[in-house]
Amino acid sequence: MLKEKLKLVPHLPGSYQMKNSDGTIIYVGKAKDLHKRVNSYFNRPQTGKTAKMVSEIKDFSYIVAGSELEAFLLEFNLIKQYDPKYNILLKDDKSYPYIEYISKPYPKLQVSRYLNIKKKDKKLLFGPYPNAYAARRIVSLINRLYPLKKCDSMPKKVCLYYHIGECLGYCEKKVDQEKLDAMEKEILSFLRGNADVLKNKILEKINMYSEQLNFEMALELKKELNYISIILDKQKMELHDYVNRDVVGFYFDKGYLSIQILFLRNGRMVGGHTDIFPVISEYQDELDTYLMTFYSKHEIPKEVLVPSDVNTSILSELTSSTFFVPLKGKKKKLVDMAAYNAKINLENELEIIVRDEEKTEKANDELRDLLGLSKLDRIDLFDNSNLFGSFTVSCMVVFKGGKPAKKEYRKYKISLDKNDDYHTMQEVIYRRYYRALVDKLELPDLIIVDGGINQINACLEVLNSLNLNIRVCGLRKNDKHRTNDLIDSLGYRMIPLDKTSNVFHYLTRMQDEVHRYTISYHRTIRSKGAIASVLDNIEGIGAKRKKELIKTFGSVAKIKEAPLEELTKILPENIAIRLQEYLKEKDAKE
Repeated sequence: MLKEKLKLVPHLPGSYQMKNSDGTIIYVGKAKDLHKRVNSYFNRPQTGKTAKMVSEIKDFSYIVAGSELEAFLLEFNLIKQYDPKYNILLKDDKSYPYIEYISKPYPKLQVSRYLNIKKKDKKLLFGPYPNAYAARRIVSLINRLYPLKKCDSMPKKVCLYYHIGECLGYCEKKVDQEKLDAMEKEILSFLRGNADVLKNKILEKINMYSEQLNFEMALELKKELNYISIILDKQKMELHDYVNRDVVGFYFDKGYLSIQILFLRNGRMVGGHTDIFPVISEYQDELDTYLMTFYSKHEIPKEVLVPSDVNTSILSELTSSTFFVPLKGKKKKLVDMAAYNAKINLENELEIIVRDEEKTEKANDELRDLLGLSKLDRIDLFDNSNLFGSFTVSCMVVFKGGKPAKKEYRKYKISLDKNDDYHTMQEVIYRRYYRALVDKLELPDLIIVDGGINQINACLEVLNSLNLNIRVCGLRKNDKHRTNDLIDSLGYRMIPLDKTSNVFHYLTRMQDEVHRYTISYHRTIRSKGAIASVLDNIEGIGAKRKKELIKTFGSVAKIKEAPLEELTKILPENIAIRLQEYLKEKDAKE
């Protein structure tokens, strides 16, 4: 049937979708000639990831497009819609920090992260800074040198920052607009590439502190001056036109594509982005799709320098930037440098990547065979935690293709207020999969619970009531609290685990991950519960103030450490003093 269908695919541009035995789309691609591309998967030997993908194909569909541009857009949108298993581009959604300047209503500088940056937002962003520490240190330094607004809220009276000259007292004082404009001009000048502005400001402050015989502060600023000089020296490039641009290089070998993107801002290199992934289709198509996906999630500069393999006309038309292939000169050298870095990255990382895939995908396949499952793409794992029956929580982590899918993780605060694993498991399983059915979410091929037959039965009872046929397994520990056996719900067979096997290490990694995630959430809930119980004893702290204190400090210990001026940003001074006195008395009694 597949052979006959392949003959009917037209010689036209479009997008194709590969499907497995369940009809699930596992890969989306594009092609100038659909017939040639789709047939190429079946009429020639394949290796690596492509061979694995082809082995799972039971059907395919395609959509004819009017042009190569339309095919590109179609593929891009279908990948976003279906999130196919073998389209692995940018799954992590990594965001880079930017330095953001906010001018209204009051001048403020902060480090911000945005997954999707839109031009229409008109944010004043500088970066990206792959080195988050450098971004935070620069912001901290500028905040010390210039009297910007430091508080997140608007206090009723000036705080310590005003008295030490690091704030103009925006909450209480009338500020000179000319002074604000001059300060903004200097800060933006530095962020746009004029390093001398900040260096001169630091030297001015060093001289001031030296004259005041405050050598400690002068030495501290001298260290900051040295740090800024080192950072700026590392960023020096050959281009001095102050144009924001990215430089793209790649290297393809042994079925893997390595990409290096260098970020040049105002003539200086502020960092770069690297990625390595297996190629399923033609590497040129994967490269184009990768760049389109990357720039849909990150700020795109005025110009992107790329190698000749990139489809510059389509990318330029679909973005607000110019994709340009330099043929000679300094710009060509930059592209060559990016390509060389991509090559080095692939050569250094390939062995680690292949070994990691063996540990994850191979172990996942071994577990599938051990349980006799037809497929094992997604595993949901559950764990419960409570403290003597209080603050009961449950968490779910998800593994796809042998790797954590962190966007799919979920936390559950359990309504049951006693130590009862059976009913806790029933509640979380019902809430998760009833919601999955209603919202038509992806269902797992396997559910793993951290426990034995009791938890398995609790899980099966709920799944049966929802008419869901999902295999369930439990991880049973020995008397030393170490994972010893896998219990299969099919016949309740006990499967001993070889401690040296890939499956054992795979299950242990998953168990450690769900346990880590659950304990972390339980600590958060417990900490907030402890704060809430303390705050309930203070007259003048209602629901709104309690919520703000929990959000700001997060624990009783942090509230104890907080100076009075920090507490008065949320509470009236008399209530803040009452809270501090209460905590001191409580400590004395304990």
